[in-house]
Amino acid sequence: MARLRVRIVVLLVVCLIVLGGALALVLAARANRDQMRRDSGAIVHVDFAKLMSGPRIVFRNTNLRDGYGKLAVVSLADPSGPRAISATGCDRLYATTSRVVCLSSTQGILSTHAARVLDDSLHVVQNLPLTGIPSRTRLTHDGRFVATTSFVAGDSYAGTSFSTRTLISRVGVAPRADLEGFSLWHGGHVIKPADRNFWGVTFAADDDTFFATVAWGGHTWLARGSISPQTLTTLHEDAECPSLSPDGTNVVFKQRGDLPPGKWRLADYNLATGRVTLLAETRSVDDQVEWLDDTHVLYGLARTGSEAAIYDVWSVPSDGTGQPALLIPEAWSPAIVR
Repeated sequence: MARLRVRIVVLLVVCLIVLGGALALVLAARANRDQMRRDSGAIVHVDFAKLMSGPRIVFRNTNLRDGYGKLAVVSLADPSGPRAISATGCDRLYATTSRVVCLSSTQGILSTHAARVLDDSLHVVQNLPLTGIPSRTRLTHDGRFVATTSFVAGDSYAGTSFSTRTLISRVGVAPRADLEGFSLWHGGHVIKPADRNFWGVTFAADDDTFFATVAWGGHTWLARGSISPQTLTTLHEDAECPSLSPDGTNVVFKQRGDLPPGKWRLADYNLATGRVTLLAETRSVDDQVEWLDDTHVLYGLARTGSEAAIYDVWSVPSDGTGQPALLIPEAWSPAIVR
């Protein structure tokens, strides 16, 4: 009987220790979550219309406590300063002086996806088709054309099997151009691979020239396109999600090199010389960069661990010098508007 009592006491002690440890883990997790929310709640708000009237950076807010996923804006002169947060939710966005394009998803039993062109007051100008998960979008400088990319199969560029649909639309006009219908020139010949995919459009200033990624046979290429004759010509292998510099001389893209699947380095490609320069950012960047000016690019990086839902916008020189610098905390998908 005494031995039984001892065993019961020992069992009770063990149970109490286990329950205490579990409770401690729960409390610690809750404390970490609450602390993260407190740390993520220090946004200073300013008037939306005021910030939208001057040089600005428009982006997706990733502050967990205050307007997560909403379109937000900060002054270009004070990127880490006060921000205005709208009621408009976007998964991916881009902006010019007169237009904003917003790609979004609504999750449910049947998920829905939307692409909307907005004016600078965020009123809907046009609804565009979006057949899958939002991925990339860009506008021409004057807001005349808009490009959208969505995943129609698979959900990440890191995978080996995915399919995209990329459209170029003229704002306010019904006809839309699917890049899969463009003539693809490679090595002096028109080719039509069955597994071709296109994504990541970036526009030049002439409202006709653009650059994009084209992939087939397990390889990716930077291609130069033209809207009017609907053609694309490959330029350089191992390039994804290009972004053209404001002066039209260089393109920064993601380059896989000898990295494992799902990892990339940012690289600068000079259109005149074909020279490729790796940027000083050594972390893997899965983003289509935005140019802050002719010599610096912006990109989003997710935090790690329990803060993985939070993205920050970083800046790095485009010539391979310098070091990455945090520009806008708790932000993603930036667009520079001057």
